[in-house]
Amino acid sequence: MTTMTKKLTLALAACAALMSALPAQADEALKAAIASPHRTPANVVRDGARHPYETLSFFGIKPGQTVVELSPGGGWYTEILAPYLRDKGQLILAGDDPASEQAYFQRSAARMKAKLEALPAVYDKVQVSVFAPGAGKFDYAKPASADLVLTFRNVHNWISAGEGKAQAVFNSAFAALKPGGVFGVVEHRRPVAQEQDAKASSGYVHQAYVIKLAENAGFKLAASSEVNANPKDTADHEGGVWSLPPTFGLKDKDRARFEAIGESDRMTLKFVKP
Repeated sequence: MTTMTKKLTLALAACAALMSALPAQADEALKAAIASPHRTPANVVRDGARHPYETLSFFGIKPGQTVVELSPGGGWYTEILAPYLRDKGQLILAGDDPASEQAYFQRSAARMKAKLEALPAVYDKVQVSVFAPGAGKFDYAKPASADLVLTFRNVHNWISAGEGKAQAVFNSAFAALKPGGVFGVVEHRRPVAQEQDAKASSGYVHQAYVIKLAENAGFKLAASSEVNANPKDTADHEGGVWSLPPTFGLKDKDRARFEAIGESDRMTLKFVKP
C-alpha cells in the first residue's frame, strides 16, 4: 500500500467516524406533534418516561407513511401519531371491537370514538379498524399496505388472550406490512433470571420470547434500543407491573418505593419484514 493510499484510507475512515458521530437530522414535524397543545396534560407528564421522540425516531417513522397502531388503548401515542401523519400520511387505529360481547371492549371502543370525534382538526383523517385477538379478528389493514406497525406495552395482553393469540398478532403484523416495513414493539421486560409466566399475568415478558414470536412470523430483528430501559425496576412486584406508576395498583401500599422506581423497564425492538 502506497503512502498516498494509506493517507486516503485514513482520511476516509476519519470522515466515516465523524459522520457516524453526527446526530441524525431532527424531525421538526415530530417534535411539533409532541409539543402540540391538543395533547392531554396527563399524557405530556409521562413523556420523560415514555420518550416518544426517541422511540418513534428509532422505529424510523417519516411523514407520508402508512402507520398502524395496534391496541391504542386511551390514545397516548395516537395523540402524537395523528397530527404527524394527518397531511401526508395515514394513521390506522387497530382498536377494540365496539360489537364485542365484553363490556370492557365496548367501553374502550366508545371512548376512542368520542376522543376522535371531539377534535376533528386533529383526528378527522384517522382510519379506525377492528383488532380483537381474543375473537380472532385481525383484518385491520390490507395486506402489504403499511410502512410501520407499532404497538406499545400490549404483548402481555395478547399472551393472556389464549394460546396462539400472540403469535397470530405477530403474523398479522407481518401480513399487513410492505416488504421492508417495520414492526416496532415496546413491552415491559422480564429479567432473564425470572421464570416466564405462561399467561404473562405480571405484565412482564422475556425479551427473547418477544423476539421468538417475531422470528416465527418471518421478521428479522433489525435493532434494539435501551431508550425505555429502567434498571431500577426489578419486575418482581406483588401487583405486577401495575404496582408501578402511573397505575399504582396497590394504592398507597409501598407507594413511595414505587414512585422512586418509576415506570417499568421496557424493551424497544425494531423488526423488519424482509
